[in-house]
Amino acid sequence: MAPCSLLTAGVSLLAKSASVFSCSGSLSRFSRVLPAVYFSPVKYLTAEASGPPKRPLNGYMRYMMQQKPFVVRQNPEIKPVDVIRKIAQQWRTLSPDQKQPFQEAFLRAREQFKVDLQRYQAQLSPAQLQQQAQDKRQRMAKRKAVRKKRELTSLGKPKRPRSSFNIFMSEHFAEARGVNTQMKLKSLMEDWSNLMSHQKKVYTQLAEDDKIRYKNEMKSWEDNMVDIGREDLIREHTLSARKRQATKAAKAKKVVKKSKSKAVKKAGAARKTAATGRKTAKSSSTKTLSKLPKKT
Repeated sequence: MAPCSLLTAGVSLLAKSASVFSCSGSLSRFSRVLPAVYFSPVKYLTAEASGPPKRPLNGYMRYMMQQKPFVVRQNPEIKPVDVIRKIAQQWRTLSPDQKQPFQEAFLRAREQFKVDLQRYQAQLSPAQLQQQAQDKRQRMAKRKAVRKKRELTSLGKPKRPRSSFNIFMSEHFAEARGVNTQMKLKSLMEDWSNLMSHQKKVYTQLAEDDKIRYKNEMKSWEDNMVDIGREDLIREHTLSARKRQATKAAKAKKVVKKSKSKAVKKAGAARKTAATGRKTAKSSSTKTLSKLPKKT
């Protein structure tokens, strides 16, 4: 009985080994079929590799992330922009009680974010903190520039003048050679360099005309900005020119006022001199008459 039991145990062990090898082979074949992302190695987050914690989503963004799959499933034909608009409209129709769970989730996540941010900043060196502050200033400056550009566009600021090559490119971009934008631009640059001087002169003249257009439109636009109290949007050299003109006008007004004052003083002195002369002549005539002999 013992040899038979040993033989049975050996057979079962061989069967298990064969099943393991077959499973590993099928797993290897399966791994070759699936993308490599499903079998990426485990990444351990260290203090150096881990980045700053991400800011939590507010209540509206949480609602949008929750509703987006349902809206897309119900409306597969609409564009992503229309999906966002539809969800935003739904959010506006919600009552405060319906919005409260999303807002409370945001508040909890914000408190956790503060804790995680303090923990992250505590492990940074002074140089890293300084670099983070510099990056933040650059991001804020970029956002400010974008907001200012949007504001200028909404206020109708004229477009800058185009160069001669830009005018040539806009006219011939549709028929340019190439399958993408980069190749088209390259072919247009080659065509531009091969143009004759008299052919380029046409586009040069158009560019000069566009400069005149821009100059006139900017003058009208900046005058309008001064009228509505937005002198902060006027160019520096325009402000300097306006200040010089104002200073020049003030000086001219001062000179005119001073010359008028001198004329008034001169006229007063002349009148005073004339009065003194008349008084002296009268006095002298009186003395002369007094010296004449009296008639008997």
